[in-house]
Amino acid sequence: MKNLLKLDGFEISFHEKSKRIINIKIEDQIIDRLVFPFKKFNITALEYKPFTRFTIAKSLDETASNKLSNFLNEIIKDRDTGCFIIGPKHKSSKIDQTFLVKLSTAITHLIGNPNHDSMAGKYYARFHVKHEDNSDSYLRKAYINMDLHTDGTYVREITDWILMSKLEEENVIGGETALLHLDDWEHLSDLSDDKIGQQNFIWGSPKSKNIDYKVEHPVFSKDSDGKPIISYIDQFPEPKNMDQGLFLQRLSDALEGSKNKIITSLPVGSAVVANNYFWLHGRKPFKENKNLSRELLRIRGSFFNN
Repeated sequence: MKNLLKLDGFEISFHEKSKRIINIKIEDQIIDRLVFPFKKFNITALEYKPFTRFTIAKSLDETASNKLSNFLNEIIKDRDTGCFIIGPKHKSSKIDQTFLVKLSTAITHLIGNPNHDSMAGKYYARFHVKHEDNSDSYLRKAYINMDLHTDGTYVREITDWILMSKLEEENVIGGETALLHLDDWEHLSDLSDDKIGQQNFIWGSPKSKNIDYKVEHPVFSKDSDGKPIISYIDQFPEPKNMDQGLFLQRLSDALEGSKNKIITSLPVGSAVVANNYFWLHGRKPFKENKNLSRELLRIRGSFFNN
């Protein structure tokens, strides 16, 4: 994407660490225009009546003369970009966690349909990261690095994209977002061309995910243009043999050792939206603090043309 769109009420720029990521800051006048249509539906209505989600998505698009949806889809589907970070430019008393849930819902419903998130039993999941944790995955473990991965590795649903929004944060040092575009990865050819990576792997999940089945798929496959795409998370593959186990170790080491990872801090209220086939994401450890608290929202799903 060589040229950025100009939209009244939106400040659009390339991310300071990568031109593959587009920054979209929502000006105060747009927030003001969203307050009334967002108040029309409470969170329960959005959860129980899916068509209401499209209503608020349309309200968001109309603030940009119905040009925002096309722009977001252009970014997320373009292999050269595939990622944007979006959120209010300024803090405001009008922007509480309920508003941010609605904003995230509106953004995603300009791109596609969300998957049912079995962990939460809704079209989205909200979860806290705190000082103490007894969960069975890295998702909530504050002081352990969350390695680079994609989402949807262990479910049957198509997972084309993911949104992660920061709803709240207190007493936090560290915990930065890590991102890596597949085409910037130094070891892409070596690992994606390996026949083992193209074999079917078994993918399971811990009990907290509420998935009672396993799936099989390769780590690497090809898109419609013949370019590599990836479906991988370190915690959930179940190697069938030594070759698969050692391949996964090589893959993990090569991803975490990449010098081209983008490490960035996301402001509260902002959301990162990424193509799930060629962007990997993770999180750096937090500095230990017994009062640490961060609440995140996750929505993931498929493009409308799926």
